[in-house]
Amino acid sequence: MRAIMLHEPGDPANLEWTEVGDPVAGPGEVLVEVAATAVNRADLLQRRGKYAPPPGASDILGLECSGTIAELGEGVTGWQVGDEVCALLSGGGYAQRVAVPAGQLLPVPGEVELVAAAALPEVACTVWSNVVSLAHLAEGETLLVHGGAGGIGTHAVQVGKALGATVAVTAGSDERAEACRQLGADLAINYRTQDFAEVVRTELGGADVILDNMGAAYLERNLSALATGGRLVVIGMQGGTTTELNLGALIAKRASIAATTLRARPAEEKAAIVAEVRDQLWPLVEQNRVRPVIDQVLPLSRASDAHRMLEQGGVFGKLLLTAR
Repeated sequence: MRAIMLHEPGDPANLEWTEVGDPVAGPGEVLVEVAATAVNRADLLQRRGKYAPPPGASDILGLECSGTIAELGEGVTGWQVGDEVCALLSGGGYAQRVAVPAGQLLPVPGEVELVAAAALPEVACTVWSNVVSLAHLAEGETLLVHGGAGGIGTHAVQVGKALGATVAVTAGSDERAEACRQLGADLAINYRTQDFAEVVRTELGGADVILDNMGAAYLERNLSALATGGRLVVIGMQGGTTTELNLGALIAKRASIAATTLRARPAEEKAAIVAEVRDQLWPLVEQNRVRPVIDQVLPLSRASDAHRMLEQGGVFGKLLLTAR
């Protein structure tokens, strides 16, 4: 088969579309003939040599895919060869075939096309596990999503609205903020020209849940933007890793801060998240209340171009790469 290989960390030009050996479905795994994969910021970090795959995972990039089951490993039940699926991966998506633990498979939902389904697993599992399972966003509460125009952001906006929350987002331009409003955001803030914490406090009285991809650079303002009893969940460190925390302000608001990652979790934890997504989120996708948001679809051989596009900004939603 062919796959994108990274022979040396660094520039997108180091990604090469080349022949590699076929993966093998081990016990409890299935072999998926990949239709499409998606480009995530974690892929950019791995390409730069700053985000190694967890032990035992494929060193091929790609944290999600859609495709057709080509082979069942020993002990797999509930799936058949030929089933159309999408999957959460620890790696290996930038290839024509990938071996996946059966617990990380999802059926392609509703009327979603097979290629488009590649845009769902990583964002669905990230948003649901953090915003709903961990932070317990409830109907009538306020959700603030940083990076509202990105893959996770566009998904979180829809999930928040589907659950009956008021949703605010930050975005890097007036145009991207307007696109978030068109997607359903109640309040969209251009973080380059406005203080998001002040706007959220003034317009909404604070946020009950904040989904943050920035980390250190936003911690103080996130804490300021939280409502009493608010929950901040940090899932990224684009703004750095180290800063000071005002515990007095945290205590005064009776607030909490959590930080999570998805890729490095044990397979059984990922399977539990996938099962919850299938049970509770997939019906919203099937009802078209939550849908994949796709900016462009490119062939996998153009992975380097896709990486440049994501790094340069301007992508709204997800970039997909087709393997066929």
